[in-house]
Amino acid sequence: MKAHFLTDRGLVRTHNEDSGGIFYNTSGQFLAVIADGMGGHQAGDVASQMATSLLEEKWEQSRKLHTPEATETWISNVMIEINASIFQHAQENEECHGMGTTIVVAIVIGDFMTIAHIGDSRCYFYTEEGLKQVTEDHSLVNALVQSGQISKDDAISHPRKNVVLRALGTEEEIDSDVKTLGLEEDDKLLLCTDGLTDKVLDEELFELMQTTDGLYEAGEKMIALANERGGEDNISLILFQYTAAEEEGEWLC
Repeated sequence: MKAHFLTDRGLVRTHNEDSGGIFYNTSGQFLAVIADGMGGHQAGDVASQMATSLLEEKWEQSRKLHTPEATETWISNVMIEINASIFQHAQENEECHGMGTTIVVAIVIGDFMTIAHIGDSRCYFYTEEGLKQVTEDHSLVNALVQSGQISKDDAISHPRKNVVLRALGTEEEIDSDVKTLGLEEDDKLLLCTDGLTDKVLDEELFELMQTTDGLYEAGEKMIALANERGGEDNISLILFQYTAAEEEGEWLC
């Protein structure tokens, strides 16, 4: 597994409320996470960092997972636990009232990957057949698209496109969307915040992921393009490419 995490404050924000990372459990199994904090005066970064650090801690302490079913159960339960921790922290600290975070997680076990998400941070899957968004935004604009009230083209410039309907830590109980997909040699995944997807079209992401320059360079170009178009938000992403290894410990980061 070749993977890179990149984050950029952007050109307008005074600080970065995004968080993320690439982590391994005691069995050498791979997990990647991107989180985009929001709300609570200036506590969005608190929520996103809590989500990332708690997930890292639970993953590093986890036992080896063997099946998609076990992986889906593990991440679903952990999302519930992390949501409760963030919600409680927000209730107990006045400066954090209302804070929350989007989150998207990818776990790779052998030749399958399990994706979990809450909010509008996304996961894209790149295969020989093209690029596909595998998460559905929990956002007002996406709800309007799905109900047929606006088109996908309308959604790009909608004035309320950043309104999130579901976020980690904002409610006492929350559900995450979880799914598992198979992996083949050289398949790529992109996890990212809306700071990227609000500025860079899916077709442009596809072109950049086709590049032979390398994953890190592709990620740098994505961030540069988002900044060229205004950079009003923080921009974070993880790019990784699946390589079938004889042993999990041979994966690269």
